Amino acid sequence: MSLQSRAVTMTKQMIQIESTDPGTYENAMADWITTQLAPYPNVRLSRQEVLPGRPNRIAELTGDPSLPALVMICHMDTVVKGEGWTKNAFGAEVSDGKIWGRGACDMKSGLASALTAFAEVAKSQKENAEDIEKLPGTLVFIGTVDEEADMKGSEAAVQQGWIQKEDWVLDMEPTSGMIQMAHKGRTWFELNVEGITAHASMPEKGADAIAGIAFMIAEIRKAMAKVPTHEELGKSTVTFGQISGGYSPYVVSDHSMVTIDMRLVPPMNTQEAEKIVRKAIEIGENAVPGVKGSYKITGDRPPVETHMESGLMKALSESVKKVTGKDPVVSAFTGYTDTAVVAGLLGNPNCMSYGPGNLAQAHKPDEYVEIADIERCVQVYRELICLYEDMI
Repeated sequence: MSLQSRAVTMTKQMIQIESTDPGTYENAMADWITTQLAPYPNVRLSRQEVLPGRPNRIAELTGDPSLPALVMICHMDTVVKGEGWTKNAFGAEVSDGKIWGRGACDMKSGLASALTAFAEVAKSQKENAEDIEKLPGTLVFIGTVDEEADMKGSEAAVQQGWIQKEDWVLDMEPTSGMIQMAHKGRTWFELNVEGITAHASMPEKGADAIAGIAFMIAEIRKAMAKVPTHEELGKSTVTFGQISGGYSPYVVSDHSMVTIDMRLVPPMNTQEAEKIVRKAIEIGENAVPGVKGSYKITGDRPPVETHMESGLMKALSESVKKVTGKDPVVSAFTGYTDTAVVAGLLGNPNCMSYGPGNLAQAHKPDEYVEIADIERCVQVYRELICLYEDMI
């Protein structure tokens, strides 16, 4: 069976293993990956328990530890099935040159393609002991947990030393044939306002927490509209995803809460965002005497910029061109990925995404991936490993 056929087959098998988050989670996927690599005694397998029953799975083909490793990092979880499917969400149906199912593009096809390329090198080493495929540094495969939620899997991989600042780190998110590196930062707040309850017929006796938070929201929107734009990443944005407050239509509210999702581009960062929130609280408190605002940061991911000069960018671009005959387009990723977490935590300039599928097909009913995308990407990954051997 060809390299491409193995990647396609493995994609179908992975889709049939539910790993929804929340839901069944990733343990069955981690065990299945172990069985796929068990025939290769040259592969060092490790299990990193990140959350109860939710392990990262790490596989290594060891090289010189003093040289940068090539790390292929892929999340094993998917979003929940959801409603509206006309296909079997876990059936891995094949039709019209596509494989259908939850996680088909996000990102079991990428996971399968990376694992296929990794296993191909392991197989080559095992079968050709006298003419072994030499790796300069270590080739690492990491299947992570929790990417669809809080990204604790990639955080744990960094914290436990599986990834270093000098390593080349590639994730296999769906990128529509592009190399994607830059990410907007992601800062989340929970803003709470305490007021004083009173009968609605005598509002002057109370302090309206909902009115207070309304002033604060308006000020945050106004301030965010004025922050600088970024040449590649565009504008910083703000979304107020959830709001609550009050317990009766006839009572002045004594509490309100809103969640704030800021997607930040340089020069904006969490510290600057905090200044905006603090100023908004001050304005709300002055506008509605008696209310008191407070906030907490519930998520903090820094922005990541493109580094065209990075070694991985050069090797990956060359690999894509060799397989497709075309220079790849380099663009920004619209969400936040495991490699963005790594780049943010380590300041690593060799972190990026390249994988099968189109992100527009993710997180929706009748998710699919083009088979041709899988075939292209597994060849690119195999070519990248060869170039890694030559360039490090």
